[in-house]
Amino acid sequence: MDRGMIGVLPRPTKLEDESYLEFVTSFRKYVIEQGFPVMAANGEAELERAMERGEVKRPAEGAQVPLDDVKQVFSQVPVVPTWQRFVRSQQEMMWRGTRKSFMRQSDDIMDRMDAAESANPGKIHYDPSFSPPDYTRCEIHCQPGGYTDDPLGGAVFHYGTKIFYEGYNDQDELHTELAENSTKPADGKIASILDIGCSIGQATTVLKDLYPDAEVWGLDVGLPLIRYAHMRATERGKDVHFKQALAEHSGFADGQFDMVLSYILFHEVPVPKMAEILAETFRILRPGGVFSIFEFPNDMGQVPPGYRFMIDNDSRDNCEPYSPGFVASDFKGMLEEAGFVVEPGPAVSNKFLQSLVATKPA
Repeated sequence: MDRGMIGVLPRPTKLEDESYLEFVTSFRKYVIEQGFPVMAANGEAELERAMERGEVKRPAEGAQVPLDDVKQVFSQVPVVPTWQRFVRSQQEMMWRGTRKSFMRQSDDIMDRMDAAESANPGKIHYDPSFSPPDYTRCEIHCQPGGYTDDPLGGAVFHYGTKIFYEGYNDQDELHTELAENSTKPADGKIASILDIGCSIGQATTVLKDLYPDAEVWGLDVGLPLIRYAHMRATERGKDVHFKQALAEHSGFADGQFDMVLSYILFHEVPVPKMAEILAETFRILRPGGVFSIFEFPNDMGQVPPGYRFMIDNDSRDNCEPYSPGFVASDFKGMLEEAGFVVEPGPAVSNKFLQSLVATKPA
């Protein structure tokens, strides 16, 4: 049954589902906020003891213990496999519980997306013959069908990421903050804005609220996400465009946009595609246009062993295959090579994220 909304968030179809998913939220919060520091501290302490015993070679100043050694030592610490199991289990519980609940409304959700396309056809853009390339079809974060292959993927993503954000983004608070902190061009001209990797358009619609006179677009490779985003925008009276396309082949005109926003896009694509996306973004920004980027940290020099272990585990057991490449990359250098002038961006409440502002020279 349709149990209505809590603000902009749809409620699960049964109270027992909602209660279960609230438990999963608290479980995830425990694993991330309390479990990880304990796991990392115990693993790093054992690594230090292994170096003292001569079982692992102590690295030279400025170097790091090889990742294989870190993984070997950490695997012997009892709390580590427990933490790994918890990380995987909470993700599986999150998606399984969310999809099971919203599948009961599958016909209604599909009908609503169809109705939105019929009512507002000029605001959704996709080619039915387009086939997403294999690299985009990973089940990122273990979401069944990923972003591209589950017709209900938008609805599942919406409530699933409510859990993923541990309850901190129930009303799009995080996306609102990112949109508000997107940097404006120095000349103040804002006629067109693009949100790349927009998923279900949470930041896209906020950008329209902030800049009502601008033409605002959201772009994503996942048609299920785009269709859900368009439905959500149409039902809420938000006048924005959504397009299915690759970020590296957007199909937009040269210099079309004054502002571009991306949020945690680049760690979910292979490093060679990062360069292509940056070149494409440079092309579609007009001279003086600004690209605001909120992303994983990278090129960090000395990284604590616990954090390196977590990234590796995440890539292998949480379907984040491209994040190690991003974390190890010189992303700022890649932006500069694409032609951008790069500066630090405004800080946001999620201290994990790096914030960059890349400007196309006038």
